[in-house]
Amino acid sequence: MSDGAGLPYRLNVGAVLFNSAGQVLVARRADLANAEGPAGGWQLPQGGIDAEEDPRAAVLRELAEEIGTDRADIIGEYPDWLTYDFPAHLIGVALRGKYRGQRQRWFALRFLGTEAEIRLDADPHPEFDAWRWTELDALPALAVPFKRDIYTVLAASFAPFAHNPK
Repeated sequence: MSDGAGLPYRLNVGAVLFNSAGQVLVARRADLANAEGPAGGWQLPQGGIDAEEDPRAAVLRELAEEIGTDRADIIGEYPDWLTYDFPAHLIGVALRGKYRGQRQRWFALRFLGTEAEIRLDADPHPEFDAWRWTELDALPALAVPFKRDIYTVLAASFAPFAHNPK
């Protein structure tokens, strides 16, 4: 199987959505519904950037598509693009086989809505089947192995938002 070296990275945004208690929203991928804890079925909302779309607009659009609401303010942004490669078994499979991985711009956001507004079924093809609030430093242990390094960076970089939740 190819290592994907000749394939591009997909431009992507990610959301670290904080509640008023300083916890972050994680959601369980519907295609990994039986994966718990270290198995990596949980992730942060993320998604592709459309052509000519501003990443700040894209992260709010992705929240609305994936969790049913964009009731959030952007409160921080990781200063660099973060990149991950898909593992060999996903090269040529994930994202219709067109990419080797993803190049991501990550944002910290403060959730302004109510939990009743979080609707994973808002999209006709939901990506997630469950969600919960968790501690920021728990993110790396919940992630699939190929995303753990990025989640470790985010947990360290966005820690001030968890410690100053209001």
